[in-house]
Amino acid sequence: MGIGGISVWQLLIILLIVMMLFGTKRLRGLGSDLGAAIKGFRSSVSAEEEKAGQDDADEKAGDDAAADPAQLKEGESK
Repeated sequence: MGIGGISVWQLLIILLIVMMLFGTKRLRGLGSDLGAAIKGFRSSVSAEEEKAGQDDADEKAGDDAAADPAQLKEGESK
């Protein structure tokens, strides 16, 4: 038994019908477009994560710089 009750032979027949309807060039083009879309999505997600990490680091550095120097010296002596 295959995926969801569909056997391997039924999947091959469906693939053959799709190839006959759309042609291999069109399917190849759709595959490359889908791959490019996934690659763009991954790069934008990683760019957003890097930006969020930099914003957190900048915010933390800003908090340290805004603190009163007397409080920092007091905290270091403890």
